[in-house]
Amino acid sequence: MEPAVTDHSHLHEEQLASEVVFQGKLLEVRRDRVRLPNHAESLREYVVHPGAVVVLAHLDNGKLLFERQFRYPLRRAFLELPAGKIDAGEDILTTARRELLEETGHEAQTWEYVGVMHPCIGYSDERIEIFGAKGLSRVGAPQLDHNEFLDVLELSPAEAREAVRQGEITDAKTITALYWLENLLA
Repeated sequence: MEPAVTDHSHLHEEQLASEVVFQGKLLEVRRDRVRLPNHAESLREYVVHPGAVVVLAHLDNGKLLFERQFRYPLRRAFLELPAGKIDAGEDILTTARRELLEETGHEAQTWEYVGVMHPCIGYSDERIEIFGAKGLSRVGAPQLDHNEFLDVLELSPAEAREAVRQGEITDAKTITALYWLENLLA
């Protein structure tokens, strides 16, 4: 077996120029001119995203909190874990706490950072920070953002895995977080 290569500089693309193609409320689209490893030039278009968090919220009954929410780009409702956008300058744990409270009405006593995922590496710089939350208590009704609508439900880890197998959960952040669930439960 060959040793792992830790120097990837031979793959690096150097940014030569950059322009904003679209500036929206949430997203920015950029077009960059780059120099490739073979010294040729090419264009790269990508979405700049502020980042997000996703929460594996463990209830005392052994189940996890989930949400069902309509996602306009795909014109259907999706089953997913609580998640949300990181506000400018906001600490990621603060984001996780805020989103869990706003979307589910729950607070957690203990938080554990699990890891990070990059859902769309071919066309976005988005990162999603994954957290585990335990010792949940319901402190009130969800405090949804203006014009945000969702249902909160509970699934056991086994039910969630089966929902992935059956194609009921196709959301990448949820599937990735569920993959990490075994480490949190160990």
